[in-house]
Amino acid sequence: MPSSEEKPLALVIDDDDVFRHRLCRALEQRDWEVSEASSGEQPLAVARERSPDLVIVDLKMPGMGGLELVPQLRAIDSSMAIIVLTGYGSIPTAISAMKRGADHYMGKPADADQVLAAYENLRATSAEESEVPATVPSLARVEWEHMQRVISDCSGNISQAARLLGIHRRSLQRKLSKYPPQR
Repeated sequence: MPSSEEKPLALVIDDDDVFRHRLCRALEQRDWEVSEASSGEQPLAVARERSPDLVIVDLKMPGMGGLELVPQLRAIDSSMAIIVLTGYGSIPTAISAMKRGADHYMGKPADADQVLAAYENLRATSAEESEVPATVPSLARVEWEHMQRVISDCSGNISQAARLLGIHRRSLQRKLSKYPPQR
């Protein structure tokens, strides 16, 4: 069994005591260290002291709610995964939560397996984004794609596109008459 230093830390913030305790217990059974809070003010000190790997925050709580708490948590550590849970799900609140810095939005009731699946998906997505691409297009291919984009922006007007690209119209037509360069 890993020591508490090796366990990932989850911070569960929810005013529903029964739900919060059940989620915390389930996360602990899955080898997570868990800290919990019933309102928005308490967890900021925990997040400053020891940045959690995962924060699960309820949208509506007395005092500071999830929408106010998310940007403050994000300011403490931009790498923590923040999942907003709510029993009052709607598209506008989901969009608002994501704009304020939440990584994921889930409706209640959510169990530990669903939360951890979302967390693993977030980690996998961020790992894919940080990887270096296996192949890079050739410079000729990038130039050809850029010319196509400019022509498209000019609604197919070759003369206008040539002016924007800073080359002669005939040179542009010649380059376009060739097959696109291979990647």
